[in-house]
Amino acid sequence: MTVSGKKVTVLGAGKSGTAAALLLRSEGAAVFLSELGRIHEAEASKLRDAGIEFEEGNHSERVFNADFSVVSPGIPPTAPVVRTMQERGIGLYSEIEIASLFCRARIVGITGTDGKTTTTTLVHRICETDGKSNGYRSVAAGNIGVPFSSVVKELSGKDIAVVELSSYQLERCQTFRPEVSLITNVTPDHLARYGGDIMRYAEAKFRIHANQAKGDTLIYNADDPILSGHFERGTGSFPFRVVPFAIDRVPGFPGVFLEGDAIVTTVSGKKEQVIDTSSFLKNSFRGKHNIYNALAAVAAAGALGIGNASVTTALEGFQGVEHRQEFVATVGGIGWVNDSKATNLNAMRQALEALPGKVVLIAGGRDKGNDYSSVADLVRRKVSLIVAIGESREKIVSAFRGIMDVKPAGSLCEAVSISRDAAESGQTVLFSPACASFDMFENFEDRGMQFKQCVHNLQP
Repeated sequence: MTVSGKKVTVLGAGKSGTAAALLLRSEGAAVFLSELGRIHEAEASKLRDAGIEFEEGNHSERVFNADFSVVSPGIPPTAPVVRTMQERGIGLYSEIEIASLFCRARIVGITGTDGKTTTTTLVHRICETDGKSNGYRSVAAGNIGVPFSSVVKELSGKDIAVVELSSYQLERCQTFRPEVSLITNVTPDHLARYGGDIMRYAEAKFRIHANQAKGDTLIYNADDPILSGHFERGTGSFPFRVVPFAIDRVPGFPGVFLEGDAIVTTVSGKKEQVIDTSSFLKNSFRGKHNIYNALAAVAAAGALGIGNASVTTALEGFQGVEHRQEFVATVGGIGWVNDSKATNLNAMRQALEALPGKVVLIAGGRDKGNDYSSVADLVRRKVSLIVAIGESREKIVSAFRGIMDVKPAGSLCEAVSISRDAAESGQTVLFSPACASFDMFENFEDRGMQFKQCVHNLQP
């Protein structure tokens, strides 16, 4: 696509929208940005400096004076402005799609419900380690917090872009083609956007491989029933190579599996041991879900032709991802774990299963249609007290009343105080909300930082 001289409307002034506007302006497009809410001054300053006109507080008629539009992922397909653009025949693209048009680097695309940020970080660290000795750069971008549009122009053909992708970002990708695509899992999340239909949600994830061709690789979790059903039924019809990873080996499929405590690969046609899990599962990086993340990362490294030495070095030095089962401190004999990135029940489940012994659990926020009965047995077994916060606190109290002690809290720091008084020495307090953050916080990062500050403010 040639954008020079084109009139482009960017809808949404978050990080990705602003980055897309700046990229398009640098390529000669006439860009207009429209934000329904308020634009943060940091983003507005960037737009002014680049000579990009913008509006905030509404979408005026001017937004429709465009050859095409870039729609921020948070704007749903049902938004009136989006529907009107479709009716008027204005092309709609995602920021990821636009960035990929200008990307010379090899692209690894990673999506899934859970584990995609950790897997993206792991793959990036492996590439970064390998690149130091082989003369290339690696960047991690996309849903991980760095807009893809903000880094593409600094990458060369020998570099690697590891791009984390949400279903929202993939919805409007039409030509996006990663050399390596990876899907970690598909479990219920964001179902309100997809009419309550998990298969519609899965189809958005499957767009990651829509344009892959001969010479490309698709990696998937063979222990996930939705993914195994999709890829194992159609293996012979895909033009690209399909590589499964799993805890237990998939008969007849060369892939990456766990054998005892060792990660082994059979992709080359012979079995090869890559690394023992005992050498990297520790501290803030432990649990069965992180074995899956490591298996996925090893498979991606193999698809990129990266040797085992770089894989081993990166995995052994990995300390986990901030806000994902992050150990914060021990205060008064109590351990505190920040799992603010847990925005759904499956992520909470993974955190509870990874921690030894019984924990005090802080949960709640903006509910996403959670069915708390699905984790009731696990909570009964693993949790001594639930402290409920946010918009969903009454729903959580009601769901677990009669099963265990549940206490509501009016703020996060109050929840931390209640948890400190309830926890016994040697016990862990886990902050794993299983909800979105937008009722009380700017995002999950803000929520996690505030939790850590509340913990650090405790008197030892």
